[in-house]
Amino acid sequence: MSVLSPSAMPSPATCLIRRPSMTSSSSTPSPADGPRLRIALLLSGGVDSSLALRLLKAAGHEVTAFYLQIWFQEDFRNYWDACPWEEDFAICQQVCEQAGVQLHTVPLTEQYWQRVVSHCLAEIKAGRTPNPDMLCNSRVKFGAFYEYLEQQHGAGFDRIASGHYARIIRDPQNPSAPVELALTPDPIKDQTYFLAHLTQQQLSRTIFPLGPLTKGEVRRWAAALQLPNQARRDSQGICFLGKVRFSEFVREHLGTWPGAIVEEETGELLGHHEGFWFYTLGQRKGIYLSGGPWFVSRKDPDANVVYVSRNYYDEDRRRDSFVCGGFNWIALERMDPARPLFCKVRHGPNMYRCTMEELPGGEARVVLEGNDQGLAAGQFACFYQDGVCLGSAVILQGQCCDDRGS
Repeated sequence: MSVLSPSAMPSPATCLIRRPSMTSSSSTPSPADGPRLRIALLLSGGVDSSLALRLLKAAGHEVTAFYLQIWFQEDFRNYWDACPWEEDFAICQQVCEQAGVQLHTVPLTEQYWQRVVSHCLAEIKAGRTPNPDMLCNSRVKFGAFYEYLEQQHGAGFDRIASGHYARIIRDPQNPSAPVELALTPDPIKDQTYFLAHLTQQQLSRTIFPLGPLTKGEVRRWAAALQLPNQARRDSQGICFLGKVRFSEFVREHLGTWPGAIVEEETGELLGHHEGFWFYTLGQRKGIYLSGGPWFVSRKDPDANVVYVSRNYYDEDRRRDSFVCGGFNWIALERMDPARPLFCKVRHGPNMYRCTMEELPGGEARVVLEGNDQGLAAGQFACFYQDGVCLGSAVILQGQCCDDRGS
């Protein structure tokens, strides 16, 4: 199948090449609207990045695809018969052959281990709840990969692109102005939460072609373009684990540490576990106790005790505030104290209206207009105003609290 020209794209493509007064780089400009860009596209084998490739090509840009190899299959020889990335890479090859685009493989396993996995294992062992996918974006996909491009290709590329659902807002009248990370029309698929740890420098050299689209539109376009992976299911779980279950990965690297499972309300010993790090706050599945359902209500890493409750959603344990630190502000100068501030504490469509009080030491106390049962140390909290992601911070250990002072 030949590469489609902009005029041959499905009719919604016009939304990708318009330039309003304050435009989104998700609106992939055609050469008629601006320069022909040299773009390094992160291709995963999924339908999202594959469509991003085709949209950029259709807009007239010079696109080269890169597949990042970050698997740890040598740790899990007994869990599969074939290398887990071979299917993904084969699909990438088909997509690039169809589009007439070069494909390169970039081995970043060592960088991924050093910058993401080792950190996450240390956090898990300390009883916190890290977000590997968030760190993958800031430290590998838009970190180590950019370093690779500079080392191997010099100034060969103008932008990095990916299939993330997010928008980058630029001011065409002032190219040096800070860019903004903005929400997309699809609140369920929106991935600004996972990108909120990127710096201004990283975002300024990035474009997200799928920004104006919903997942349904992506699927329809993929079918219209006859992409080889048009019907492929979305990937689930942590990106570096592939087909390996999270518990298997943790067991491989942290081992086991038998401990007690205790009922929160009574202190009664209900059973035993193989290590508190196999459990997350709010977890229901995998708690093999009679008389349930049981939920993980809290963990004591020092004593290696997992506390469970049948009444996990009891009002007495709901939290409406937390203290966070380690801020990464993308567009701090854009925050307006007079306008509503919103917060996400996990990926998904749900946000809380909130207030923020500055504390000493670069920390802040965030009060939610609502209660959340799943606040956990190590999670990221991301902040929004007027549909723009202002940045992110890490929820600190032992600082989740509510108005009752618990």
